Amino acid sequence: MTDIVVNEVRKGFYLDSVALMRMSRDIAGRDGVVEAAMMMGSPSNLEIMADAGVLADNGKQAGGGDLVIAVRATSQKAADAALTAAAEQLDAPTQASEAGEGWRPRTLRAALKAAPDTNLALISVPGDFAAAEARKAIRRSLNVMIFSDNVALADEVALKQEARDLGRLVMGPDCGTAIINGTPLAFANVVPRGKTGIVGASGTGTQEVSCLIAQYGGGISHAIGVGGRDLTADVGGISTLMAIKALNADPMTEQIVVISKPPPAEVAKTVLDEIAACDKPAIVCFIGADDLQMPDNARQAKTLKDAACLAMGLPIDETSLAPTEGKFAGKAIKGLFSGGTLCAEAQVLLRAAGHAVCSNAPIPGVPSVDGANTGHAMLDLGDVQYTQGRPHPMIDPSVRDDAFGAALDDGDIGVLLVDVVIGYGAHADPAGHLADALGGETRDRQPVVIASVTGTEADPQVRSQQIAKLEAAGVLVAPTNADATAWALAAVNGQG
Repeated sequence: MTDIVVNEVRKGFYLDSVALMRMSRDIAGRDGVVEAAMMMGSPSNLEIMADAGVLADNGKQAGGGDLVIAVRATSQKAADAALTAAAEQLDAPTQASEAGEGWRPRTLRAALKAAPDTNLALISVPGDFAAAEARKAIRRSLNVMIFSDNVALADEVALKQEARDLGRLVMGPDCGTAIINGTPLAFANVVPRGKTGIVGASGTGTQEVSCLIAQYGGGISHAIGVGGRDLTADVGGISTLMAIKALNADPMTEQIVVISKPPPAEVAKTVLDEIAACDKPAIVCFIGADDLQMPDNARQAKTLKDAACLAMGLPIDETSLAPTEGKFAGKAIKGLFSGGTLCAEAQVLLRAAGHAVCSNAPIPGVPSVDGANTGHAMLDLGDVQYTQGRPHPMIDPSVRDDAFGAALDDGDIGVLLVDVVIGYGAHADPAGHLADALGGETRDRQPVVIASVTGTEADPQVRSQQIAKLEAAGVLVAPTNADATAWALAAVNGQG
């Protein structure tokens, strides 16, 4: 029987992509629904829906400012019911607004009229429109955080150059994490205020370091995200350099931590020169970089854990005792990560120990190994190849369920390495979902599951409660992602 594909197009109707992803997952779970998508009608999104087999003729006519509700179902009745359910979800905010609850301005001009002292705008619109909205903001004397991805590189360069000339900071595009004046933005955690300022071209890297500093008794003044492309040769670190200057001038910040995958040599030198000009100490963590020529006021951290330890004046050569007893010697490690930088950190540690690693997210400047059977495999399931038209695994951990189930059934895998990232924007109970996927407590299972939890006690999910759920399901929970990787190595090396 042929599936039924139906689309509904709402002209000039915008909703945040994260909210749309959550709704589309709910609709996809209805009886008789094979696949569903709720996306803005940008060319890239229409291509995604066409590839997924959910785009009908009327959906193809949608413009970038239109919302497409797309359903593929086993029957017309199921398809119609899914469209009705989607409409009910979409109209709920409108009904609340009509009742006088939670008024929100529809334009930047209206927002500034309502809050004239605002100095930061968070942009979360389809990538095709993000640069234009950000440009409006910086021309109105606002700094900008661009949560949106799929922004053209040329637009990013032009926008950051203009912002620099105007004395405005652009965080992003694809900036998923920031903490400004103690306020977590996007995917961020509740951490104490303190003396350490962070500049991060990595969202989960910033989260891991800020949470570890909090666990070690410290706090964060600001965590400034700059977007994953800022330290490329094309962009040249424009926002990173401005962020370092801003933290150096900030009276609350006493030391600066910079986190990124390795930038090109000329960009790295520019960043280190800027740090050398600061009158505050700095810690540089370029994951996977060889020994850097550090200025006198800076130290290099090889891992995210090292960066947090250095920030807190703790020794960096201590690894917690591995409880795995080496009973999986010769077996493979499979990493299924929601955080790209956590995945990169695991790759670096495995390669430093002499192990071959293949990955879907190679680290710039770090030799990679091709082929699925050359050693251990570290997968970043938040990579675009897994999240096109689907929620990020930090939002919806079921995105990695299929890969998780396949790894549990693979007799060649001795250790399954996973991350659990909590905080604002993340799933309400990722540890509970992972425990359910394991199907109950089995401490003698192969592969053994080793996890780390990035988060704090003050986060909505509560870190200790997440750890307890994992441990009750037989998961070994390490203090950090670096420790989890060390435990995995001990298991397959035959070292307890």
